[in-house]
Amino acid sequence: MRRLALLLATLTLPGSAWAQEDLTRLPDPSDSYRPALTSWGEPDFRGGWPIDHLNGRTPLQRDPALGDRQLLTEQEYAERAEVVEALEQRYANEDESGTMGMGHWAEVSAANRRTSWITAPANGQLPALTPEGQRLSDAMRSSWVEGQPFDTWTDFDSWDRCITRGLPASMFPFMYNNGMRIFQSPGLVALQMEMVHEVRMIPTDGSAHIPAAIGNWMGDSRGRWLDANTLEVETTNFRPGPSATNIGTTGSPRENDIPVSTSARLVERFHMTGPDEIIYEFTWEDPVVFTQPWSARLEWLRDDDFAIYEYACHEGNVQVRNFITASRAERAEAAQ
Repeated sequence: MRRLALLLATLTLPGSAWAQEDLTRLPDPSDSYRPALTSWGEPDFRGGWPIDHLNGRTPLQRDPALGDRQLLTEQEYAERAEVVEALEQRYANEDESGTMGMGHWAEVSAANRRTSWITAPANGQLPALTPEGQRLSDAMRSSWVEGQPFDTWTDFDSWDRCITRGLPASMFPFMYNNGMRIFQSPGLVALQMEMVHEVRMIPTDGSAHIPAAIGNWMGDSRGRWLDANTLEVETTNFRPGPSATNIGTTGSPRENDIPVSTSARLVERFHMTGPDEIIYEFTWEDPVVFTQPWSARLEWLRDDDFAIYEYACHEGNVQVRNFITASRAERAEAAQ
């Protein structure tokens, strides 16, 4: 636990390794660490790797005023820390007033120095959509879109319906349910995610992708060990549709939903840089939807004591029906 505390300090405190002179780039992941090996000879990444510590107001996309800077100055960091401290106080305030609201519902962790999770393009922004990507996005429906009426189940995205948050969205922190755990067996890595209780099965035995005609919500992943401390994963075979991806993390596009095509490809690298740290990086390319690929980086910290509980989503599977009933009633009342 002392190691975990030190790593959290590195992520959050002014004057730490993050407070480097060049604020425009993050330090490259170290290749010097050599993790222990499993009994069958693969690097041992097993354990709890929750990303709840990343839920500290770092946005997906960077504030344009920060330009190409990947790190905050000490003053900017202090300002973010002040905002986070106020958010953390909500829980105690609600307890004192005998109420229960967003302070109990939305988790927040310590601030960090990152200006955005997106690292490429250099401006930290999602690339522009292609004309076809824009057309597909405009056709999407979601409960996250303000003022949208609901008439059928197709007015809800896959996360609304508790099917999946999709990729790469599932790899970003949200306001709750940020647990992740890695399991391994010979030739296989399994990544369990608390949100929607999905498990990504990643063969590392050299087997080929499934046929291109088969599409999955989370795609089809294949991994390989690049060296003693890095796992690279390529995911293809994504299931297209008008409601496939909802990033949902701080700083996501206002409409939240981004379409996915059958041409989408995700390449991830998990670098273990110490016994309690993984630098997670990915590049997402979907030429049907985006005008160029984009990349992100997140710093994972080990916490084997993090407990993953039931993710009920919506009890009794009645909320989609309730949204539709309420929406129709509101419109009928407005018409009168």
